[in-house]
Amino acid sequence: MDIARSQSFISADDHVQEPPDLWTRRLSKAKWGGRIPHLDRQADGAERWVVDGESLALRGAACAAALMPRPTEEPQRWDEVPPVAYAPSERLRAMDADGVNYAVLYPTVAGVGGETFGRITDPEFELACVQAYNDWLIEEWAGCSERFIPQCIVPLYPPAAAAEIRRAVALGHRGVIYPGIPMELRDVPHVNDPQYDAIWSACQELGVPVCFHAGASAWTQMAPYAGLSPAVTGALSGMTRPVSIASVLVNILMSRILERFPELRVVFAESALGWCAYLLEYTDHQFDNDKVRNEGYALRPSELFRRQCYVTGWYDRLSLQTRHHIGVENILWCTNFPQATSTWPRSREVIDSWAADVPTEEREQILWENAAKLYRIEWPLDS
Repeated sequence: MDIARSQSFISADDHVQEPPDLWTRRLSKAKWGGRIPHLDRQADGAERWVVDGESLALRGAACAAALMPRPTEEPQRWDEVPPVAYAPSERLRAMDADGVNYAVLYPTVAGVGGETFGRITDPEFELACVQAYNDWLIEEWAGCSERFIPQCIVPLYPPAAAAEIRRAVALGHRGVIYPGIPMELRDVPHVNDPQYDAIWSACQELGVPVCFHAGASAWTQMAPYAGLSPAVTGALSGMTRPVSIASVLVNILMSRILERFPELRVVFAESALGWCAYLLEYTDHQFDNDKVRNEGYALRPSELFRRQCYVTGWYDRLSLQTRHHIGVENILWCTNFPQATSTWPRSREVIDSWAADVPTEEREQILWENAAKLYRIEWPLDS
């Protein structure tokens, strides 16, 4: 079918749900034993993911709240997980129903920023887990349809990360997912250290963006009060998670990484939009009034941002009023499927709620053009 640009969009932040046998099928049980990522049944019958002997902080057997009868609850056993969360063929049907032409994919069990395996101190086991995920995503998702845009996760240590970036991009990955604050995961240098230039250099050379996802860092988020109900806890996370990536964005703008790598592209996923406009204004104010410009920066923070960075919205009707301050060319759109805050299956309706105030040219830029350029997607799609 030939789908018109004006009737479709690219979701720049959707999530795959890894199946229970992803790592158990691909990693040697004789070598790794119970360290292999797997689902473990609890005494109450619920199932939880275990990696390297440690239970993950996921609230269920999968993150698929948008598909559940009550979107404040996650499926507690694998047999409760709707196939659309983990089966590519089912996902394509859901995309068709929601007007999504392409979906840029982020992990779930591996961590929204790839942070799960970044905590593993055994570099051989860490790499084995990372490569199993990257190969699976290419073979079972990208291999199913070109409408799935795969992004790789990488080991935490920069030289190993750079090597995996080159291997994964050669396989077909079009983006690199990395934790915004790697120092919180284990004893590695600060993310601004020159050692990380190996990562930025590889991404710039290969023409793939490095992507930081909101929620990947525990340091930047306030833990919910234990006395809150699951519904309120979920709402608290949904409201605070996007803005929790603000410190990562500021660090990238002030670190000189973008000055040293002027062709590097950086995505801040699940960021929302409104706070970004304020932050760019405030960062420029600090830059000007605290005399940071005298420290040798060639460009103001907002200029660096507009040259190289992207933020991702999905229900930001009022925040779109700030789009010219952010930069229309710096905004991506998504459904955030199948997270609890996803616009699915009403994404067209949500888009129409703000489209009346957005000129057609800008609407198309936000909905598909920016992501198509960033991820080298050819339009229209013929299938």
